[in-house]
Amino acid sequence: MADLSITDTHARNIKATPTAENLITTHLDIWTTAIEQKSSAGRGSSNKFSLYGIKKLRELILELAVRGKLVPQAPNDEPASVLLERIAAEKAQLVKDGKLKNQKPLPEISEDEKPFELPNGWCFVRLGDITTRLGSGSTPRGGQSAYVDNGIPFLRSQNVLNDGLKLDDVVYITPETHEVMSNTTVFGNDILLNITGASLGRTTIFPTDIGEANVNQHVTIIRLVDVEMCKFVHLGLMSPMVQKLVWGRQVGMAIEGLSKKVLEQFEFPIPPLEEQHRIVAKVDELMSLCDALEAQTEASISAHQILVETLLNALLLPQTAANTASQSDVSLEPQPFTNSFVKDWQRVAEHFDTLFTTSASIDTLKQTILQLAVMGKLVKQDPNDEPAAKLLERIAKEKAQLIKEGKIKKQKPLAVITEEEKPFELPSGWEWCKFGLLSEFLNGDRGKNYPNKNEYVETGIPWINTGHIEPNGTLTTESMNFITKEKFDSLRSGKVLPNDLVYCLRGATFGKTAFVKPYSEGAIASSLMIIRAYDERLNNFIFRYLTSGFGRSQIFRFDNGSAQPNLSANSVGLYAFPCPPLEEQHRIVAKVDELMALCDQLKARLADAQTTQLHLTDAIVEQAV
Repeated sequence: MADLSITDTHARNIKATPTAENLITTHLDIWTTAIEQKSSAGRGSSNKFSLYGIKKLRELILELAVRGKLVPQAPNDEPASVLLERIAAEKAQLVKDGKLKNQKPLPEISEDEKPFELPNGWCFVRLGDITTRLGSGSTPRGGQSAYVDNGIPFLRSQNVLNDGLKLDDVVYITPETHEVMSNTTVFGNDILLNITGASLGRTTIFPTDIGEANVNQHVTIIRLVDVEMCKFVHLGLMSPMVQKLVWGRQVGMAIEGLSKKVLEQFEFPIPPLEEQHRIVAKVDELMSLCDALEAQTEASISAHQILVETLLNALLLPQTAANTASQSDVSLEPQPFTNSFVKDWQRVAEHFDTLFTTSASIDTLKQTILQLAVMGKLVKQDPNDEPAAKLLERIAKEKAQLIKEGKIKKQKPLAVITEEEKPFELPSGWEWCKFGLLSEFLNGDRGKNYPNKNEYVETGIPWINTGHIEPNGTLTTESMNFITKEKFDSLRSGKVLPNDLVYCLRGATFGKTAFVKPYSEGAIASSLMIIRAYDERLNNFIFRYLTSGFGRSQIFRFDNGSAQPNLSANSVGLYAFPCPPLEEQHRIVAKVDELMALCDQLKARLADAQTTQLHLTDAIVEQAV
């Protein structure tokens, strides 16, 4: 998908070994097109994909670095064994001078403990043998009450990222507290490593321009005997090889963690010092290449999505010309009613295979289909259909009869829909109306008999809440809660019928809707509302309306919540509803279902192709290491 011309200069500048060069440059198309879809829900969802290929490329670069496969070895380099002898001598002198406590010797690394064969001049060493400080910080006395507005930075695990410190939410302690916690002080070129929680394994080098700081108990300080090694040790800690040790040797029950005893025994590969410098420079160069690939791929994906949205939005613009054009043979083509609409659709159809190649673009197509449906642009109008005005008159009479028979309560008359509430012009035979004219809205029971979780039973009558609504508009059959018949009978309201819809009124999932089927009975939680159409034949179109972009826009118009989104039955009744003739509703629903099935087929093929791409990426990495 991405234009990779930006990488040409980078590729020419790579001076790595032939193996590394081939792996990184020959497979650029794999790294940039292996994209993993992420599930996301609720308000404010961020990117719904991750650049899996580039992520794996970064990991591969680090793995090649610690295995000695990233840059050529130089026979004139001082061997790592000599470097380690010098470090051991320097540590012994620090102990002799009283600057370092005498430590119990760490066991030698056996052949079985060495994960791979090293190049000539390299050595495996215990991490504790090359450090003068290896241990975590602590919490100041008083906990959070010890924090002040200004003072000495106090670093927590959320401040430690692989690419540097994140200081926008850093807290501070007083100089006096800092003095008391002198054993948790960090200095420039110390390596920080998160040792607990979800951020376990994140690591960074503490910069030399911040001054002093302290760390809490979730962060360990790794202070090397030879500070010239800090950059290589840091990239080594980020490598998959060491990260596997971090996650594989963690201790703790509820919270993951690494103890000092475990950490100091890590088997760490050490190259000659000069080669360390060459490796660090090469990693920096290749990570810059990854940054460029990542930025360009994201820009390409974003530009692609903007193009899709622009072309599809053109289909939703107001149309006034009469339809005289013939229909084309494109399988996904709606039935337009203007010349300009046909022209806009043909423009989409001509580039269909290149437009709808991502999950996001197919989702946009799905929303466009729903929007065309509620605007009357998805199927042709039939002049022989009974107009929607007649349908609304008949529903009004039926409603009046139900009130007369005492089956429903008389409602306050709804205001006539205003011109400002009509965002688009409807086709002939359609009518704008308030949603409340078409349906009864019923809340759940909020009284003393409201079921508690400890009253749920293994089998019984469904007790439906917001978490049971599936994205496809059905109720889950796998995690449904159930209540007894006695509890159900004690509820005074909120009992569903087989042809009802349920609708979320509040919370992160507000606006979600589903058919009650396959259940024949049930009751709803207070966060839901029953939509019971006066003519149940409207249900299928009502569902498509509520899930369309226009239907969703009504939610935010009438949301009366503050911190938490909140709707009421009265506000839902005020929604503006574009009502087609009943026969056209059936044609629209059939066309929507047909097109949605085609979209799902596109998504399935896309998912299969992406899975193949991910497996190919993994195979390249596995073969390389």
